[in-house]
Amino acid sequence: MEILKPFLLIIGSFVIFGLTGIMSTWLDRKITARLQWRVGPPWYQNFADLMKLAGKETVIPENANQVLFLLSPVIGVISIVITGAILLSGIFYNPLKWDLVIFIYLLMIPSIMIFLAGSSSGNVLGSVGAGREVRLLLGYELPFILALLVPVVKYGTLQISEIARHQMDFRMNIGFISGFIAFIVGIFAFQGKLGFVPFDVSEAETEIAGGTFVEYSGLPLGLFKLMKWMLLSVGISFFVIYFMGGFSNILTGILKYLVVLVLIVLIKNTNPRLRTDQILRFSWGWLTLFGFFALILAVMGY
Repeated sequence: MEILKPFLLIIGSFVIFGLTGIMSTWLDRKITARLQWRVGPPWYQNFADLMKLAGKETVIPENANQVLFLLSPVIGVISIVITGAILLSGIFYNPLKWDLVIFIYLLMIPSIMIFLAGSSSGNVLGSVGAGREVRLLLGYELPFILALLVPVVKYGTLQISEIARHQMDFRMNIGFISGFIAFIVGIFAFQGKLGFVPFDVSEAETEIAGGTFVEYSGLPLGLFKLMKWMLLSVGISFFVIYFMGGFSNILTGILKYLVVLVLIVLIKNTNPRLRTDQILRFSWGWLTLFGFFALILAVMGY
């Protein structure tokens, strides 16, 4: 039975975060539609989109690197499934030692796969999107790590489950000044990982016609969409566990999840797309500055 537990975690991660990711994206689309005075799609729309893409022909560009072109979405989905399994392991199974470090590394893989997808497509617009994705990754990763280091400094552990337990014993990280600032910095940086406005320059349909995904169709495009949906669910769940005390109570846990989701959607719908240079200045400037400020406050005990 012990041997089966890792496989059950992987399967559970795929099912749980796949379904919650699809429904979270539907809520994103529904809230966005309401903000724009539209009705929005029905609850099953994302399921229908995924099934439709799975049934369509996969067209591989003539000049593409076929291996990278097809493997990129698969590896991206696998990385998110394993990331979700790490979160579930801390809740239902023996947590991994230093799992926060593994979590940070795994969350970088989807962006790397998006870069490889664009650069291997053989399309100029895809290459432009890939270059933008790399600069985006260089921009948001530093403040994201700084934000996650605040609870580490406060509690002296790199285990996500330990940080969640400390919040039960004392109070939520977001209840500290340093934790609240780190939460806001982390949310903005995570917006870049999702490729949401104002950090959607690598896709930018109105500029580069989808950028990194311009040549994708059929099942590979569906896998990339699923990767983004699952990333949304895994990321929000992580923020709830890491900064807001976790899901110890199911009802309050769901409410926390929805609060973070609505916050991300509101940021997405109330900001214009930034240029690459503006993203770098914002990430290495204000976000990094506030990240260091939160670290100093955490050292001081605030």
